[in-house]
Amino acid sequence: MLRSGDNVLRRLPRDFFVDFPQGLGNYWRTMFSLQQLFGKGDKFFGLLEDSARESHESVRLTIELIKSPLNTKKLDDLVMARRKEKKISERISEELVKTFVTGLEREDIEALARTLYKIPKTAEKLAERFLLAAPHLEGAEFTRQAEMMTKATDVVLEMIIHLRHMEDLEKIKELNDKLQYIEGEADKLMLELLRDLYSGKFDALRAIVIRDLYELIEKVVDRCRDVGNVVMDVVLKNS
Repeated sequence: MLRSGDNVLRRLPRDFFVDFPQGLGNYWRTMFSLQQLFGKGDKFFGLLEDSARESHESVRLTIELIKSPLNTKKLDDLVMARRKEKKISERISEELVKTFVTGLEREDIEALARTLYKIPKTAEKLAERFLLAAPHLEGAEFTRQAEMMTKATDVVLEMIIHLRHMEDLEKIKELNDKLQYIEGEADKLMLELLRDLYSGKFDALRAIVIRDLYELIEKVVDRCRDVGNVVMDVVLKNS
């Protein structure tokens, strides 16, 4: 049994205990501070927001690389952004082990971290493939696809930030509807681009290379949609 004179009690912070009101006897302070015992769940909202920002930055850098393929420094910056996102994902896993109480259910935090990480991972693959394919891309236009990726990651970031305010269900639903619309428009654009690609005016190798890039761009938008679906599930579960 621990005594008030034990060393372990001397090392505890003063606000670790709560005083009993006078008149209840000479009880020494034994009430645990739940906040110190369990830790704050708010940190996970911050980590998820950091992850969403790195995902957003990865897509931005990928688009910059598409616009200026000769600037290979953009690829280095993109690799660094994905590494940062990976470290954030690893920290989330570590904090889940150490934290007793979380603001969201553990499986929801893991699902959000996992789907967010897939965005920069896919963006980096797109950038690497684009650099390899550059000799076959003269005259190819990717402006409209880049716009779709930008819009999708903008919405993802906003949705993750709004996780702190899950009571605003209508706002989050509005953002998810917007993200689903962007994904639908990206699918329509993909069909339009493929129709032109298969028209016969491109040689076979060029057509294969461009189609590969189109599919990776579509996958980036799909990854954003996946995050939106998870966010919506989490919010509905907690509403």
